[in-house]
Amino acid sequence: MFIPYLCIKNVKATLQFVVEPAREQLLPDPLPHPYIQPKYTLVIEMKNVLVHPDWTYKTGYRFAKRPALDYFLDVVGYPNFEVVIYTSESMMTAHPVVDSFDPKQRIMYRLYRDCTKYMHGQHVKDLSKLNRDLSKVIFIDVDPKAAQLNPENILLVPEWKGNMDDTSLVDLAELLKTLHLSDVEDVRPTLQYYSQFPDPAKEFRRRAIYLAEQ
Repeated sequence: MFIPYLCIKNVKATLQFVVEPAREQLLPDPLPHPYIQPKYTLVIEMKNVLVHPDWTYKTGYRFAKRPALDYFLDVVGYPNFEVVIYTSESMMTAHPVVDSFDPKQRIMYRLYRDCTKYMHGQHVKDLSKLNRDLSKVIFIDVDPKAAQLNPENILLVPEWKGNMDDTSLVDLAELLKTLHLSDVEDVRPTLQYYSQFPDPAKEFRRRAIYLAEQ
């Protein structure tokens, strides 16, 4: 028997599932003592930040690792940061890719497309659902729209397009290491400062060289 009300209700529920994140709390509670809970949570979009997709008729989609990716993960991995991959890619696509570039399991958590909020044709990462203090959250992405709900937490980096002479992850690792060692209570002013530059990591390197020469 066809019941219009139930049909509409089911459609609304389906749309809600597609538009809203799969759950209200995306990460479990911070690790309790005696385990070490890193002070800062580092949230990263993997596509065009850590890896670059390449498609051919012969192989389909393959993901190239950005130069110095292993070094980057060694620097920012546990216990220095709580590293979270938060990607607009589906779990089916992203999960094996993360497995391939992080066999040491330096990444603590993985969030996929079903954990994003779909707004105006864009998969948006809602950092307020991470179950973390946003003053301690650093979000790295190439797209400002991806964190439009929490723009003060984003560190925008240039999109990596597959060039193998790229050194950005080395510079980015040094920036994040310095932020970690500075032990600031709120990372957002620092993120906002560096986000005004087209390439924050390169600007950090330039400033470090300048200060070393003084």
